[in-house]
Amino acid sequence: MDEVIQVTQWLSSITPRKKAKLFFFTTHADAPSPMVGSNDVDTHEETQLPLATTVALHNFQNIDEFLKKKVNTFSCYNVIENEITKTDYEYLRFYSACKYLDVVPPFLDLEKISAIQNKFEMTDEERDYRLLLDSADLVLEKVCDSLKPAGVSQMWTALRKDRNLIRGVKTIDIIGFFVDPNPTGIKECLFFFIVRFLQKADKINRVNTNRLERLIAQCDESSSCEDGKTIDSIIDSLRFYPTELYPFGFCLIMCVIEGRDGAMQEIEKTMEISRHLGMITHTEKNPTKETIELVKKELMKPKYQFYSSFTCWFMSHGDGNSMVLADGETIEREWFLTSFPDISTFQLKPKVFFMVSCRGANKFSLKGDEFEGQSATCDYYDIGSALIRNRMLDITDSVRDISYVQPMMDTLVAYSTILDHLSGRANTHGSIYVDRACVLMSENISRGRSLTEILEQLSQDLHEILQETMDEDRIVYKQACHYDSFFRKTLKLPYTRHPKEDVHSAPQ
Repeated sequence: MDEVIQVTQWLSSITPRKKAKLFFFTTHADAPSPMVGSNDVDTHEETQLPLATTVALHNFQNIDEFLKKKVNTFSCYNVIENEITKTDYEYLRFYSACKYLDVVPPFLDLEKISAIQNKFEMTDEERDYRLLLDSADLVLEKVCDSLKPAGVSQMWTALRKDRNLIRGVKTIDIIGFFVDPNPTGIKECLFFFIVRFLQKADKINRVNTNRLERLIAQCDESSSCEDGKTIDSIIDSLRFYPTELYPFGFCLIMCVIEGRDGAMQEIEKTMEISRHLGMITHTEKNPTKETIELVKKELMKPKYQFYSSFTCWFMSHGDGNSMVLADGETIEREWFLTSFPDISTFQLKPKVFFMVSCRGANKFSLKGDEFEGQSATCDYYDIGSALIRNRMLDITDSVRDISYVQPMMDTLVAYSTILDHLSGRANTHGSIYVDRACVLMSENISRGRSLTEILEQLSQDLHEILQETMDEDRIVYKQACHYDSFFRKTLKLPYTRHPKEDVHSAPQ
């Protein structure tokens, strides 16, 4: 059959809603950079004009033409070995979006997709189409599905009132002030236009969504929300780190085995909970400084930009400032923690470090009067929130910026013990902290708990356990863990996801 006819038949089989979503996923806002064949030319025409004209004319012709162009480009594309191009990235995004929406063209060359995945050095686990979808876009899709056409129309009206933001933008004028979002697919096109416009204007990204939340907050709940949804619930969905679908993220496990009884148990437990959470895992036994440098270099490869989060378990002996490696050398804990968050592939994504080692030799020994605590009372003052707000600074958009981000932002570091203190372990089972952390994470999957809630529960659980030193003094002591958080959103544990399960349910 002629290819033109095939493409036409394929497009005619896709509903308007799915066309809007396919366009949205395919024009992903955060394509990796730098890449061969890419440039800094503004893609405004490509990403916003088709949406604007579709909303204005109630006609999907421009989106159809865009999708035809994509298909034709991929049909003529020759995969070049060893060189990752912009088209490679776009091909994978297009394929994953089609697969997610259940609209894969029957004529799409799957051998080319496999060849591109080879260039990205993807393992069998990483060839799951769900890895290639952008979690932030999936969250935004759900927000769109939660709003009625009237709600998106109200967002548009609120956006149009911001003169400084929309001044001189031609696509805004193409759509006009009053919009009828009721025809099938038009609501989606208008919502996705608003999102891409705010992204291009550097007002929102995968972490900073305040500007979008403020537009939603101006909607009238009675007319703007789908059944079972509220304005608050929709806004709340934007306040979590986007980690939709499989995999939940990439997990790196580094464990020094030499001289650490139970170390293999630590590896088994952390690998098991990582798989249970739906992470793709890599383990390094007996790491050295050279190993760490090689791992950092590996994580800078383009394929890691597809991951939604990064988790690292580092288990070894240590003291107040450093950790002992397999060859007896030491590394500064601070150096380790500051070098990984700066890796570009995981910017604007949650990064969690579990640092399991002693940080000194002190012990919180249990004897005599130390069991006795003192109680204190506090005075509470009832101050109305309106009164507080009236006395606070008025922070305008003109003094806000989301373009520059401190490297440690979106990072959480969990320590198995406090500074200058021991981190307890059992001869056969390894670190007690690792054991309890894995148990609590396993128990709380599917309960909607956040990572920080579990870490707080871990802190309580661990501090209840009486431990005993293994030397001749046999001192009974307690261990206290803690964490430092630079998170800007909440990281929720996912529902159990297994690579071989088909969790896909095609959107409408």
